Amino acid sequence: MAMPTASSPDLLDRTHPGARAQLKRRMLRAALACFNERGIAATTIEDILTRSEASVGNLYHHFGSKEGLVAALYFCALDDQSALTEAAWAQARSARDGVAALVGGYVDWVSAQPEWARFLFQARAVVASGPQGAELKSRNRQRARQWMAWFSEPERMQALQAWPAELFPSLVIGPAENYCRAWLSGRVKGVPQVHREVLIEAAWRSVAADAAPAF
Repeated sequence: MAMPTASSPDLLDRTHPGARAQLKRRMLRAALACFNERGIAATTIEDILTRSEASVGNLYHHFGSKEGLVAALYFCALDDQSALTEAAWAQARSARDGVAALVGGYVDWVSAQPEWARFLFQARAVVASGPQGAELKSRNRQRARQWMAWFSEPERMQALQAWPAELFPSLVIGPAENYCRAWLSGRVKGVPQVHREVLIEAAWRSVAADAAPAF
């Protein structure tokens, strides 16, 4: 799957379209830049307002608090990432196709949206422990149920090793996520999408019934 081009709508134009959301998009963009430059804890509301040329009233009207703004950014990123993955998943038929959709969609999104991906990694614990933690937990459970329901179809299930279900997300997404973290931190140079097929194959071998290690 090709990454978005320079002429593609950006993430916030997709998740918050329309002229009425212009101020909200501006505040979200400003907050994203501040959080990635300074860190979430070090960024003040004043930093965000100065950068976005917005008022305190604007921020509290749209987001309620700094924590609400962090969560809004986080869920924007999750929604956009999910949309890309689900577009690939809609074409999947076999268990391997499903694994490829999950890993490929994740790798494609991080490669196309490094600043958002960098924010996701630093914000996860903040959102999980904040007022929107219950919503995040609910979304994660719903996504896990969707995964398992799709892979539980008998023909697909037969193609998979009978590992404990709770291991499945880590086995499938874990290697790609680890590499993406290394790339975002500058520890490796290759854009994740360059290694897309290798990461898909590694994920598939970790769960495929005919590729189980002997031990």
